[in-house]
Amino acid sequence: MKFKLALCQMKGSVKKSECQKSAVAAIREAAAAGAQVVSLPEIWNCPYSNSYFRDYAEDGNGESVLMMSESARENKIWLIGGSIPEISDGNIYNTSYIFSPEGKLVGKHRKIHLFDVNIPGGIQFFESNTLSAGSEKTVFDTEFGKIGVAICFDVRFPDLFSSMTNDGARLIVLPAAFNMTTGPAHWDIIMRARALDNQIYFAACAPARDLASSYHSYGHSCIINPWGEFCAKADSRECIIYSEIDYDYLEEIRTQIPTHIQRNTNRF
Repeated sequence: MKFKLALCQMKGSVKKSECQKSAVAAIREAAAAGAQVVSLPEIWNCPYSNSYFRDYAEDGNGESVLMMSESARENKIWLIGGSIPEISDGNIYNTSYIFSPEGKLVGKHRKIHLFDVNIPGGIQFFESNTLSAGSEKTVFDTEFGKIGVAICFDVRFPDLFSSMTNDGARLIVLPAAFNMTTGPAHWDIIMRARALDNQIYFAACAPARDLASSYHSYGHSCIINPWGEFCAKADSRECIIYSEIDYDYLEEIRTQIPTHIQRNTNRF
């Protein structure tokens, strides 16, 4: 089985309406190029800052959520809506909404592992000052099989991805916004590692770098195959990258090096 995946690496804006226009345009371009599954980046409708998250947060009926639903329906694609600040019962979550080609909400992922880091000479950021953590892994069904979704700092916890793979996910999409300290050091290595760990396709969708914003994303959205090779890779600029996802190839890799069989025995 084969299908086409697109990752939309786009810049944000302090104006939510401008972010929405950019997202709609990127989704349409990706669908017109034949993509059947499309992802937006992490926190695409809001500046990536604790000072903005609550003010920009939406519930399930918010304008960004409705825009994503309509875009999925209009373009007849599976849409992984990057992530946006979500408000629920007074709490703010970093949440990815997932829509079917009919525009139906089929799931959402709340970022489980919050980005709380303090790197001397690098970056200091504590999402937990504003955001609450999710607690559930996210795998959803499509006509292409199961797809998993996680968000950014989740990627540093490999057991989560092994669990999603054991649940049947053969593609995992990660909206993520690494910074200019951790990006150059870890981005390529950790994304390739998650693909190799689980013998899956792994896709990380980042915002484009905007030096005028307070948070500088590393960019470099990428799609990696089960052999650990880059199928597609961006630089830091706005773009859309594409790759064919080939599950026959995935099964070939698993046959050649059957680590998935040993992992699924749950011996440990």
